[in-house]
This record gives sequence, structure tokens and C-alpha cells, in this order.
Amino acid sequence: MRIHTQLAGMVMAGLMATAAQAQDADLRAAVAADYDTNLAPLFDHFHRHPELSGLEVETAARMARELKALGYQVTENVGGHGVVAVLENGSGKTLLIRADMDGLPIEERSGAPNPSVHRQVDRDGVEKFVMHACGHDTHITALIGTARQLMARKDNWSGTLVLIAQPAEERVEGARAMIADGLYTRFPKPDYAIGFHVTSGLKSGAVWVPPAIAYSSADSVDIKVRGVGGHGASPHMTVDPVVTSAQIITALQTLRSREVDPLQGAVVTVGAIHGGTKHNIIPEEVNLQLTVRSDSYAVRDRLLDGIDRIALNTARALNVPEDRLPIVVRSPTESTPPTINDTETAATMRQAILGQLGQERVLDITRQGMGAEDFAFYGAPEHGVKAVIFAVGGLPEDLADNPPPHHSPLFRIDPRASITTGVEATVVSAERLLARAS
Repeated sequence: MRIHTQLAGMVMAGLMATAAQAQDADLRAAVAADYDTNLAPLFDHFHRHPELSGLEVETAARMARELKALGYQVTENVGGHGVVAVLENGSGKTLLIRADMDGLPIEERSGAPNPSVHRQVDRDGVEKFVMHACGHDTHITALIGTARQLMARKDNWSGTLVLIAQPAEERVEGARAMIADGLYTRFPKPDYAIGFHVTSGLKSGAVWVPPAIAYSSADSVDIKVRGVGGHGASPHMTVDPVVTSAQIITALQTLRSREVDPLQGAVVTVGAIHGGTKHNIIPEEVNLQLTVRSDSYAVRDRLLDGIDRIALNTARALNVPEDRLPIVVRSPTESTPPTINDTETAATMRQAILGQLGQERVLDITRQGMGAEDFAFYGAPEHGVKAVIFAVGGLPEDLADNPPPHHSPLFRIDPRASITTGVEATVVSAERLLARAS
């Protein structure tokens, strides 16, 4: 009996493995045909006409028209220029699929056949070149492709879809603004939230589903270091904010090296120092600009609280008067927690994607760097939503030896491979998460 049970288990495992590896050829063909007919020209339009964060008027309008034409119930101007499309398809779970749509103030020099030459007046009143230098044009194009396939394949899933085109990701404002404007109350609240980000660091058509940490937190912090100014030849009659700033900058590095577990991700970078006007003048103040990164909520709190402590007490140690102590300001908008994928949901999606794309295209890699994403807000603990963001490779073969970084004027990806892979991976993930009860 035990032998038969073991054999039965082996057979069942083999059948499950075979099923997991089975590719949906119909989906692949449908996505490829849709790219040739609809998605390629749509991507071309978005790439040539990017818009800056918070100013995505035409992009949002085009997304709304496309989604309405597919039969979705569409609401515009959610959290700024956010677009929300809903499709109810029987009982079951609710799944949110997100794509961000803003560009960057960069003049394109990518060598792409369809470069952006678009210019736009930014929120600071200055006209700037605009470029999709982070692949958001890929994301919104793939969202339309995903919407089309899930509408056509309604027999494969049951539940509710909430598709969103999100503004202002580059300023890490859009997700928080959409949630504040009722994304989780005015519309069906999701059980799951998923999305992908194209990356020039992975070969075209590859996919990586992070099992937990996907992106770090990011906080912009400003420190106004104040003192008592005077003549550079009489420093004893002043309280020098330049010297105080130097001591603060040095002491801040101990947060990473001496206060955080060496195995935990943490970065405190002073990216800018502004102070003084002349060689022989000790200024009244120096301004520091910091970016702070971490991979957990606890480490994030420790770093931010440590910056306050070090700035104030270093100044006290250098005899800065109490009424001239540093002023530390955490940006209320340029701030996002770490993006931590729900591990169980990530495993479910990875298995679905593996079955569609095959072992050679679904990678197990180590995260590089500490980039941030405001996708984190969708899965923040207070919401109880299981969120997963995954990466889709977009590196063209001709750039394999010198991958262009994101946010560079040279940034370029392979649109066909990125978009079709993103659509296939998102559709099979959605159908697995919204699977009909057997």
C-alpha cells in the first residue's frame, strides 16, 4: 500500500509539473497579433508624446478612451489624472492591475527610431524636454493589451478587475494620491494588486518575480544647519555651520555602519550641500539634501529618527545655540515605504508565469541597488491587500554590452519583447489569482 501511495504521489507530481509547464499557445498568438495591429502604434504614440508627473492630461485621456472602447467602466481624474477601469465578471476575488504613465524631464538621445521631441512646461513653470526614460510607456501599452486579453478570455476567470493608469510615479505621489481619493473605497477594494516594471538590466523577454523585497523605501530629507555668521579671519566670533555640516555628514554614516544590522539594506546619502557666498565669509546657514533608503519599515524608522538625533546633538556638541539648532524636514510627498511583495502570491504568480514562458525566461536573481517605487502604497500593511510587482527585461541585443541606465537620455528598451512578455505574464497571473472554482 505504501509503495502504491508513493507511486501515486510521484505520478501526481509529474502531472502537476507537466501542467505547470504547459504553455497557452492561443494566448501567445493573440498577444503577438494584438501587438502588430494595436499595441505597436499605441506604444509609438506614447513614446513620442510623454508627459511630466502630474501633467499627464493627454496620456490619461488616451488611456480612458482605449479602456472604454474595450467595454470597461471607466472613471477619470482619480488622484489627479489617474484612470480607473472596472470589469465585473461574476463572483470571486478582486484584482487590481497597475501601470504608471508619467515621463521624465530629459532630452532623449537613445537612438530609437521614434524619439520624443516633446516639450512641456513643468510645475515649476519651466519648459522642459520630456522623455519616457523609465519605460512607463511600455507599462501603459501593456495594460491595454492585458485589458483586451482578459476581456476576451472572461470564461477563464471569475471576479472583478480594477485596472489603473497611475500618474506621478516619478515623484512618488501618484499611488498615495489615488488611494487618498478613494481608490479603495469608491471602487471595489482589491484582494490582490499586481503590476510590472520593465528594466534595461535584464535581457528582453526575461521575467523576475521577487519573493519579498522588490524595492527599497525612499525618503527625501532636508537639513537646514544654522549658525552665527561672520568674518573668516575671526572664526572664534562665529558658530560655523560649514564645520557643523561636515561633522553631521560624517556622523550620519554611522547609521549605516554602526546602528543597522549589516545584513539589512540601508543607505543614507547626502546628495547636495549648499552654503556660503565667498572665501572669507562664514555663512549663517548651510542646507543639506539627503536621500534615505531601507528595506524594512523598522530600519526606515531607525534611519529617519537617527538623522534627527545626529543633526540636533552634533550641533549641540559644537556649541550651536538652542535657538539656532538645525531644522530637519522630511518631505511629505517625496517619500515611499519599501515595496515588499506578498510571498505566497508571488510564488503563485511565478508558477503561472513559469508555465507560460518556460524555465529559461523566468529568472532567480539577486536584486541590484536600492531603487524605490510608489507601488509600495498599494500593499501597505494598513490596507490588507496582497501586492506583487515583478520585473520584465527589456534590454535590446545591440545594447547587451552596455545597458543604458534608467533615467538616462540613452535609455532604450525592446518594446515588442517587453510589452508582449508583460501582457502574457500579467494575463496568466490574473487568471491564476482569479481562477474559477472547480
